[in-house]
Amino acid sequence: MLALRNQILRNSFGTHSTNLDSVCSSSCLFGAFNGSPKCRAHSRFSAVAGDVNSGPKRTYQIVVAATREMGIGKEGKLPWKLPSDLKFFKELTATTLDPTKKNAVVMGRKTWESIPLQFRPLPARLNVVLSRSRKVGSANAEKVVVFESISSALESLEQPPYSQSIEKVFVIGGGQVLREALNAPQCDAIHITEIETSIDCDTFIPSIHFSLFQPWYSSQLLVENNVRFAFASYVRVKSSISEPHPCGNGGESSFRSGSDKFEVGSFNFLPKMILERHDENSYLGLVQEIISSGSHKEGEPWNRILSKFDCEMRFNLRKIFPLLTTKEVSWDGVLQEFFRLISGFTKKLPDVIDEIRNNLDDKRIVLSVQNPSDLTLESCNLRLIGPLQLCVANGELSCQTHQPSADMVLTIPLNIASYALLTCTIAHVCGLIPGDLVLKFGEAHVSKTHVRPLQEQLHRLPKPFPILKINPHKKDMDTFVSADFELVSYDPHL
Repeated sequence: MLALRNQILRNSFGTHSTNLDSVCSSSCLFGAFNGSPKCRAHSRFSAVAGDVNSGPKRTYQIVVAATREMGIGKEGKLPWKLPSDLKFFKELTATTLDPTKKNAVVMGRKTWESIPLQFRPLPARLNVVLSRSRKVGSANAEKVVVFESISSALESLEQPPYSQSIEKVFVIGGGQVLREALNAPQCDAIHITEIETSIDCDTFIPSIHFSLFQPWYSSQLLVENNVRFAFASYVRVKSSISEPHPCGNGGESSFRSGSDKFEVGSFNFLPKMILERHDENSYLGLVQEIISSGSHKEGEPWNRILSKFDCEMRFNLRKIFPLLTTKEVSWDGVLQEFFRLISGFTKKLPDVIDEIRNNLDDKRIVLSVQNPSDLTLESCNLRLIGPLQLCVANGELSCQTHQPSADMVLTIPLNIASYALLTCTIAHVCGLIPGDLVLKFGEAHVSKTHVRPLQEQLHRLPKPFPILKINPHKKDMDTFVSADFELVSYDPHL
């Protein structure tokens, strides 16, 4: 499935997450530098010094590891050792689509000097060091490009020979450089290893401006050396800070589309490995697999389908709400489906919520439609829902559903969102964080009449999923109304 989706991604655009200091703790990831005449010592390109806001057109992406308080270091060192973080950093910053090009990694002088001599310069990348004196102390100093400021570095990287030889620019540290670069206009994306474990730090960077940036993807929680962490990427969607959305509080509208339009038209500036991690690819990949290799089943002209058996999709609910972006899905329709869904669970839902609140270790928290015959014809797809199993782990609520049959066009986009809304709402009333939504299908199908519009949809790159906000004052499932749910920044392809 992933290979099929990757082919579509390659057709859609032409051309992960730590700070550099973490690289210094590993002696196995870096070999000898593959030298190039273009990477010899270099003086500052422009005579004009200045900050990153001075206007170079070359943009960059941030790579950093930080705690919840945005702490990145302690006494000049990284206060954690995460092998997966190092691997992620190397893959993200060293991989290019064009094998004839390299990426540039931009760092401050102290960060450069903190790398052990045997590991610098970082291989397969143009190492750019920022130093007011334009000097760096190292036996390999002749292989690093030196500039006085971020703006002068970006200005030079926009010009030949770097404009032809450098694919992407990553700013990787240290503290002063990141404080200047984070949230700046030239910052396209922020790839952050989010450290969940409480760790004492003395070096901090600013928080991400969430009116400018929106989550692209986040990983499940990982644990290494007793440190809990997750990888996440945020992409710029606005050029300037706007007024924050208040949470839905029972007003007249739960969804305002006018202010949610992105000012960024395409996100193909992201590294391929990050583009592929968008959760919408779970849906798109399954659709592509059904169209490419599904079994042909004949029937009436309106009921000829392509079908696959034993299918699964997974969505991470920790930061986003999975409402498809490659086509518009009706938020009002999602709300209607959600309220129909909980009406089918009315007799058992209070018991399940009580069980979650009082017995988090229960392995058999199951919801099932008690009276499917009471459901209306409008919600006939709900009759095909098997039991919904809920699981609590590490303060997170996850949900797994099973449907014997699934129409990937007519019902599944709404079902993804309505099950996600159910999971998020139960988590909300139970004081938990939404975790994963897993949807399993005995059989998933596509009508042959839908193949052509689906093929058009498959050639669109996803956009960031919207954010769900739930009225914080509501804690009883029986009291929710549509206006208690606000969808922020939903800007699908139309």
